Amino acid sequence: MTEIPNYQELMLPLLRVLGEAGGGVHQQELTRRVADGLNLTEEQRQLTLPSGQQTQIHNRTGWAGWYMKQAGLLENVKRGHWAITEEGKKLLAQNPPTIDHKLLANYPSFVAKMQRTKEGVEAEATVAVMSNDQQTPTEQIEQAHAQLNQNLASELLDQMGRMDPYRFEQLVVDLLFAMGYGGSREEAAKVTKKSNDEGIDGIINEDRLGLDVIYVQAKRWQSTVGRIEIQNFVGALVGKHAQKGVFITTSDFHKNAIEYARSVQHKVILIDGQRLAELMIEYNVGVSTIRTIALKKVDSDYFEE
Repeated sequence: MTEIPNYQELMLPLLRVLGEAGGGVHQQELTRRVADGLNLTEEQRQLTLPSGQQTQIHNRTGWAGWYMKQAGLLENVKRGHWAITEEGKKLLAQNPPTIDHKLLANYPSFVAKMQRTKEGVEAEATVAVMSNDQQTPTEQIEQAHAQLNQNLASELLDQMGRMDPYRFEQLVVDLLFAMGYGGSREEAAKVTKKSNDEGIDGIINEDRLGLDVIYVQAKRWQSTVGRIEIQNFVGALVGKHAQKGVFITTSDFHKNAIEYARSVQHKVILIDGQRLAELMIEYNVGVSTIRTIALKKVDSDYFEE
């Protein structure tokens, strides 16, 4: 699938759409028209940022418009609506091959608003660095967040690899409880039992009422879990008259183990080490928050008459 153009590559298509519109266009409609002009597929239009809170194309057109607004090429005519300015029309009349930060740097208003003096770096140098940016500020933040979580997951796996087997059992119980299983913390602890194979082997309530139970097995392994282990697990489900099971490992699963789990009638969920670490981060098990950054935007309602 062809990649969606980055936000600088979207500046010219966006300005052209506004030039053709003549009046104000809502940002959602503007995104749709830009996507239509680029012949983006439905799959491309639905691609989201890692957070899932916004589509890539809407985020990129939004930032493309914001930067051009700083140069005076477009303006907000009313809440959520953009329109091309006379300055924007003049630029389109010149038929530029592209619009990017380098071109916007020709507009004093853009340079003034982008100016950030840091350790002697002036506005022109700042704009030169920005010209090489392929990601929007939102994408840069989310990519950095994803990278930090990836590093954290690796550290968690290292820690779990050195854990006492029984402490690992407790970790799994803590995670399942944090995810909403087991009813109360005491109930979750009672339905699991210490075993001798560096894992847990028991049942845990699926909900607070105990309407259904889940059979859980965990392996603090370094080696790959194969089909035979999953077959034994399914056999244990049959013996317990259980329909649902979760097999957790600190390593990973062989392809034939994954295929077998998908082929059986029982609902068997496989959680490998990477997914286990991701769930621990998501549900705050074994991790702590060291810093919270609040991202804010203008409250348009506040400024409404």
